[in-house]
Amino acid sequence: MSEENAKTLIWHAQTADAALQALDATPAGLGSEQALARLVSYGPNLLPSPKPRSAWLRFLAQFNNVLVLVLLGAGAVTLLLGHYVDTGVIVGVTILNALIGLIQEGKAEAALEAIRSMLTPGASVLRDGQRQQIDAADLVPGDIVLLAEGDRVPADLRLFELKNLRIEESTLTGEAMPVEKSLAPVSSDSVPGDRLCMAFSGTLVVYGQGRGVVVATGLATELGQISAMLARVEEIDTPMLRKMGEFSKLLTIAIGALTLAIFVGGVGLGSYGWDEMFMVAVGISIAAIPEGLPAIVTITLAIGVQRMAQRNAIVRRLPAVETLGSVTVICTDKTGTLTRNEMSVQRVATREHLFEVGGVGYGPEGGIQLDGQNIAPSEYAVLSELALAGLLCNDAQVNQQAEGWRLQGDPTEGALCTLAMKTGLQHASEDTRAPRRDVLPFAAEHRFMATAHDSAIYLKGAPEAVLARCSLQRSLAGDGPLDVAYWENQNEALAAQGLRVLALACRSVPTVGASEAGDPGVDGGTESPASLAPTKAVCGLSVESLGTDFVLLGLVGIIDPPREEAKRAVAQCRTAGIRVKMITGDHAITARAIGEQLGLGAQTLTGVEIEAMSDAQLQAAVKDTDIFARASPAHKLRLVEALQAGGEVVAMTGDGVNDAPALKRASVGVAMGQKGTEVAKEAAEMVLTDDNFASISHAVEEGRTVYENIRKSILYILPTNGGEVGAILVAMLLGWQMPIMPVQILWVNMVTEVTLSLSLAFLPAVAGSMLRPPRDPAEPLLSAFLGWRVLVVTCLMTAAALILFQWELQAGSSLATARTVAVNMVVMGEIAYLLNCRDLERSVLSLEGIFGNKPAWIGIAIVMVLQLAFTYLPWLQSWFGTADVSLAAWGRIALGGLAILLLVEAEKALMARLRKRG
Repeated sequence: MSEENAKTLIWHAQTADAALQALDATPAGLGSEQALARLVSYGPNLLPSPKPRSAWLRFLAQFNNVLVLVLLGAGAVTLLLGHYVDTGVIVGVTILNALIGLIQEGKAEAALEAIRSMLTPGASVLRDGQRQQIDAADLVPGDIVLLAEGDRVPADLRLFELKNLRIEESTLTGEAMPVEKSLAPVSSDSVPGDRLCMAFSGTLVVYGQGRGVVVATGLATELGQISAMLARVEEIDTPMLRKMGEFSKLLTIAIGALTLAIFVGGVGLGSYGWDEMFMVAVGISIAAIPEGLPAIVTITLAIGVQRMAQRNAIVRRLPAVETLGSVTVICTDKTGTLTRNEMSVQRVATREHLFEVGGVGYGPEGGIQLDGQNIAPSEYAVLSELALAGLLCNDAQVNQQAEGWRLQGDPTEGALCTLAMKTGLQHASEDTRAPRRDVLPFAAEHRFMATAHDSAIYLKGAPEAVLARCSLQRSLAGDGPLDVAYWENQNEALAAQGLRVLALACRSVPTVGASEAGDPGVDGGTESPASLAPTKAVCGLSVESLGTDFVLLGLVGIIDPPREEAKRAVAQCRTAGIRVKMITGDHAITARAIGEQLGLGAQTLTGVEIEAMSDAQLQAAVKDTDIFARASPAHKLRLVEALQAGGEVVAMTGDGVNDAPALKRASVGVAMGQKGTEVAKEAAEMVLTDDNFASISHAVEEGRTVYENIRKSILYILPTNGGEVGAILVAMLLGWQMPIMPVQILWVNMVTEVTLSLSLAFLPAVAGSMLRPPRDPAEPLLSAFLGWRVLVVTCLMTAAALILFQWELQAGSSLATARTVAVNMVVMGEIAYLLNCRDLERSVLSLEGIFGNKPAWIGIAIVMVLQLAFTYLPWLQSWFGTADVSLAAWGRIALGGLAILLLVEAEKALMARLRKRG
């Protein structure tokens, strides 16, 4: 078969022999020359790694902001006019903004390096008929790869030989449990999680051995196809960036139109010369531009990043902080995020009883209940023997370490060890009392495991496989005929709850001395006295020798239970109006069971159903469905796009390579830091260091706080700029001299305004922030209510500055002194209004309201020192054109500030009454 035809084959639908033939390969492997020729043809078995951005490029990226560009434009104007101090201040601020963003991104990258771990595997292959260890990059299609426990699969393989092979594929498919591999081909349209005859690049062998022929390398692997899909996904702007961009454009247009109108009007009326009007226009444009806003937004986001880091969330890109606050839907993985990633026995069914097992994790905490009442396991002989069978027919170990209980081995077997400990059994003592003499390992062909001990053989496995080996069942009355219908009903009932069901059985082995004397055993037989060692050892276990005369002990139902904190977090999100949707590679029944425990409902869509839907049908379906099972990477990406098409702001969590395209497309991608792959982390905006859904809920709360604080900062900054513009505009219309010079405006905007508004970034979450629904993504940055507040405060600032400016001139003060008073009045108005802004709707006229924000008073103290220097230091007087101010003038300035504080509070009260009436 030609190379091109081989590339297009659906390998999982081919027999192993057909795959070998198509690749012109044999089980003995390729020859060295043949492998070298294919390496030249196919290329190395590598995925293209993204080139990291240099610090220089990341620094330049910080200037990709409309407000920053407007600010640089203002700097260019001042430079042309020869106002070098103004230019220096503007350039300094823009560089400071860029450095803050650069440093913060660098901190996030450094934090990620501490939790990243990537294996670059070698590969064990057959070449020239000999086993060799080569670099995985040198693998080519047709190579024969040998797999053993602990290996990471180096390429996509079509398996042709295996022994009890189980592979953990969660990073690729989302499947929670290791997959038992088989050799039979599967349907051509099966999803990767159902392709049992394949081993995929990047997955991990957890048990057994196998051999496979390489059918795909590099970008042709499932991993590579996801990488290519990731490259095609377009990122979308965050809501804040879109709104800030729109706001900045509108503000720029408004400032330009106002400046041009004033210049043309002033010159056209003949009252002013063009050169004088040009300076007035420059003053108005500088006054109107909120030069400090980019710095405030950046710093507020950076503070949010630091707060999130304290709550186990590392943010890689600053805008993601605010976006979390506007999230309307969280799409989350199941295993390890909503669940503990620790299997636990929750139900035990015997012939007479259905026991409920409490506790989660691998520690022996949690009791056993029957009919809602705690019981002593030792009083139930069948339960005790079932627990013993699960402990001895087991290759796992659960040990207590300094950091808690830790599992060594298969998670399902670990759950059985924990069940035994909850019944009072200990692994070490039982192994000593009943040492293992032989074992028949679990295999996909027979679907059970058996171990032989001196007095018994224990059997554990899939219910249908174990039932076929049983003729009796254990009960309180002793052993009796097997009631197949009863056990099939129990199996179906447990499986319907999303539990993984295992059956356990035993068969007694007669020993020398057993017939002389002994205590009756739990199975009604006899045991040899402890002083008399058995002389018959059981060995040579095989499928054929087991027979069909086992005694069924019962069934156990096992599941990876939801985290308790995840349950609370999901409930909190729902209270906050945020929909939580679980998207997993697990089977629908398991996903539904976990979803119901989390309060997500029962409606479920599978990957096959998603595949059959059009985009319009999927958009309608995602509105009412919260559980999606057996989802492939393409399905996850479609789900995110369908939600976004419906106007939702989507956060997507994930840990595997299969999650990366959806993580990149989502409004906020959230990767897992502990078990997440490098690809997932690179695609995401945020990384959780504890892999816990509850941390996402905390991050959403912090995001809402950040947005609210940014909004307060904008609402705080605009009236100051408006007051300066208003003062200049009114003075011009009345024929007065300019009350504030451009360089003085820059001092106010860049020094005092920024210093004071920084305190708003430290405000804590507003009470009840997670009791409100998410804000409408279409909501403008400034609502009508906030626009009204800006207008009111602008008028108050304008009036206060002009009144005191004219007061000083009428009193005979110099123009420099009058301007200095006007500037200080604007700053005092800023201080008063800062106290108002602690709460935008409720009164702050209380001790807590006025003095409760410590950062605000620190900022006020700093600004007062700066203003005294601005007013009285000779070298600053020469720079900014200021003059000494009398104590009486300071008194009038203080009264003006108090008036602004009280009038804004009166406006709040009036608006509150109007809202109640409305």
